[in-house]
Amino acid sequence: MYLKWQEKTITDFSDANINDLYNRGFLFTREEKGAMYETRSVRVDLSKFILSSENRRILRKTEGLEMKVAPIPYADYSWEIGKMGKDFYETKFGAGVFSANKIKELMTDGEKSNFNRLLVYCHSERSEESLSIRQLDKDSSTPLRSAQNDSKVGYTICLETNELIHYCYPFYSLTPNTSNLIPNIGISMMTRAVVWAQEHDKKYIYLGSAKDAKALYKFQFEGVEWWDGKKWNTDMEELKNILK
Repeated sequence: MYLKWQEKTITDFSDANINDLYNRGFLFTREEKGAMYETRSVRVDLSKFILSSENRRILRKTEGLEMKVAPIPYADYSWEIGKMGKDFYETKFGAGVFSANKIKELMTDGEKSNFNRLLVYCHSERSEESLSIRQLDKDSSTPLRSAQNDSKVGYTICLETNELIHYCYPFYSLTPNTSNLIPNIGISMMTRAVVWAQEHDKKYIYLGSAKDAKALYKFQFEGVEWWDGKKWNTDMEELKNILK
């Protein structure tokens, strides 16, 4: 499932050490506490990020989708969340890829999980209100807009340090009701996370890896770059040739 060039297990979980390793192409895994691997990592340099017309189009189409940030361990975990994640990964990637028990562990057990933030996505009945993309609430515990009668439709398990967000394991409801109400929900969730990271003064948001051509959707953000094993690279033609 992973493209791995190097692996290591760390015991120093300081922001400085994690920032340094991420800057050298490493990402945390879900396998065990401290487990990291070097890969063709993808990140957005948020000093260069501006919303493109396509980003804005996606956000306009999903104005009813709201995001809030919660700590991990997640106090409101329930079995329905684990089932949503298991069903999502099974449908998208095949049976046995991501179990409900592993999702529960990552979201509730700080002794075993490498991740400390959860993005929670809700669909609001107040979808007729416009979304103010550039005026996000600075309090990371609150939604982007005040939500009433919301339905939780997606989650992303993340790592946050003082400098970065690693947008790591997203999943969302695959029911026809959700897909009809919120088209393009996957990329919309990611776009909202990129905007949030910039508004909360992060230097980078990491979007996983680019192991094959399916990852090219991650490159629609201004400021995106990829780790080529030696340096951060912005040459998209070179990457496309690698991923052929």
